[in-house]
Amino acid sequence: MTVSLSQRVQKVKPSPTLAVTARAAKLKAEGKDIIGLGAGEPDFDTPAHIAAAGIDAIRQGITRYTAVDGTVELKDAIVAKFQRENGLTYDRGQIIVSSGAKQTCFNVCAAVLDPGDECLIPAPYWVSYPDMALLADGVPVSLYAGPEQGYKITPAQLAAAITPRSKLLFLNSPSNPTGAAYTKAELQALGEVLAAHPRIVIAADEMYEHIYWAPEPFTSFAAANPHLYDRTVTINGVSKAYAMTGWRIGYCGAPRELVVAMSTVQGQSTSNASSISQRAATVALNGDQSCVATMNRAFQERHDYVFAALNAMPGISCRAGAGTFYAFADVTGAMRALGIADDNAFAEHLLVQGGVAVVPGSGFGAPGHMRISFACSLQTLHEAMRRIERAIGTHPAPRA
Repeated sequence: MTVSLSQRVQKVKPSPTLAVTARAAKLKAEGKDIIGLGAGEPDFDTPAHIAAAGIDAIRQGITRYTAVDGTVELKDAIVAKFQRENGLTYDRGQIIVSSGAKQTCFNVCAAVLDPGDECLIPAPYWVSYPDMALLADGVPVSLYAGPEQGYKITPAQLAAAITPRSKLLFLNSPSNPTGAAYTKAELQALGEVLAAHPRIVIAADEMYEHIYWAPEPFTSFAAANPHLYDRTVTINGVSKAYAMTGWRIGYCGAPRELVVAMSTVQGQSTSNASSISQRAATVALNGDQSCVATMNRAFQERHDYVFAALNAMPGISCRAGAGTFYAFADVTGAMRALGIADDNAFAEHLLVQGGVAVVPGSGFGAPGHMRISFACSLQTLHEAMRRIERAIGTHPAPRA
């Protein structure tokens, strides 16, 4: 029997980051010595006091359905977090908790986009944005910002891309995959352009807010542009900052009518996020934040090492990031030297010849690049850099 698949699902492709991670895991299971630098997942354990809250939730029988949009206690913790850290005022009715920020982003697309509506996506972008727009019958429109402009779009670029069909803008800062972060002034400049287009909803993905080390303090898009508060969705979660990827808790603050629509979408798909995870996330947001700073210092140290190591390799150029745990390197020079046609083949070369799994830049809308996750130990990164330099035939990478 041949199953007839929908045109909608045939328009999208599997996540390249998940594909690379699965390929590395398969090779490891076959006995190959592979260092996986594909997954965007902290190597730290969930802090003990947060994990204990999850265990206590199970023991206390907090294992039943919750409200679709989240528990009262977690929504109150999110409201407090937004006020305390971002200067943003929301009430419970403006908050929705989802099974990861990925679901939050999908809910936005499903709630906002009609067939043919355009979703503006600065590139390099997180791999899932375009496919989420396609699944909602929208049209993803890529705005490419290369290394010469710090991988950040300009107001002129944004203005030129807007059409009468533009309905949604994803803005990810700090950025997965580049680590670039917009300054407050840059956010305000983009906000001036968007002010003239009241139809556009801004999805500000701020998941990496706490993995950040730029000189200027982090600024939330809605805080930089209070005049756009009523059409901004501020997206965040606990996965990265608290090493809670498997707990699957994302959330957002948004206009009340949009939260109602997103709750309807969620109510007919996954319903509520895990009750146990919601209790742990409440403790994470309300509790001692020193664990976040400790992990952030480790990520910055790893960033500094990988940045220096990559730039020491001929044919590879990498801009310093302002946050996240990714390095995004231009490898076009190394590709030419090796006679390799594209970044997918280059990633395959590193995997086969070096035993290092990275994600090709084309999956992020930036051919000729590779994304390296440094969410692993410095010792592992030392070996990975040595393998990469051997695979491309360069001199040894510098030590930390």
